[in-house]
Amino acid sequence: MTSSPTSTPRRAAIFGVANDHSIAWAIAQRLHAEGVELALTYPNEAIEKRVRPLAESLGVDCVLPCDVTDDAQIDAAFAALRQRWGEMDALVHSLAFAGRDDLKGRFVDTGRQGFHLALDVSAYSLVAMARAAEPLLAPRRGAIVTMTYLGAERVVPHYNVMGVAKAALEASVRYLAWDLGAAGIRVNAVSAGPLRTLSSARIAGFRTMLHHHEEHAPLRRNVTAEEVGATAAFLCSPAAAGITGEVVHVDAGYNIVAM
Repeated sequence: MTSSPTSTPRRAAIFGVANDHSIAWAIAQRLHAEGVELALTYPNEAIEKRVRPLAESLGVDCVLPCDVTDDAQIDAAFAALRQRWGEMDALVHSLAFAGRDDLKGRFVDTGRQGFHLALDVSAYSLVAMARAAEPLLAPRRGAIVTMTYLGAERVVPHYNVMGVAKAALEASVRYLAWDLGAAGIRVNAVSAGPLRTLSSARIAGFRTMLHHHEEHAPLRRNVTAEEVGATAAFLCSPAAAGITGEVVHVDAGYNIVAM
């Protein structure tokens, strides 16, 4: 059921749409359906070619370049948002990356450069973006939502350095929630079950992960991107006004299972 306009944010910037299978795209579709004005970003020309047609399909005309490993590009993106909107209601961070070689074999073999890259893109980018977004986020109703995975809490074979990066991301959510809470800005994470995305395709044995999850989750199925998008949209909305610093699992209950 679509929420009324008064229960949803009016403007949201979404970072991380890579194609029509992205979790960020599912979030964008849900927010658009709820009447939220959107801005999307892309990190390079290859992704831009995928993002612009998606943006056009929703009538979104604010599509900005932003490589989150470059502070100057982050600052420029939020300067453009400030010029366009003045203030905004929500920031969605759906970004993660690790080298393909670091998502197979043993975590102990992770190189220094691969470790730095995964932590920079997957965790530090949230800190940098929150800092840039803080002056724009509407007082008492601003929200930041990021995406995480159970590999931050428990060992998932081949998730390796990405699990460590997601653990850093979840800790960052809590510290940012404390820092920004005085201004009424909420910071939360959605821990999604395994989904077929551009990022997950890089994980060795991902099909096995999907099958295992389907067999052992209490709901005996995998979740959908639409379910994850709906939860993220809820956390962006005034309906979640009392929630901050949380990691909300949307994984068919898999996280509660020990054996």
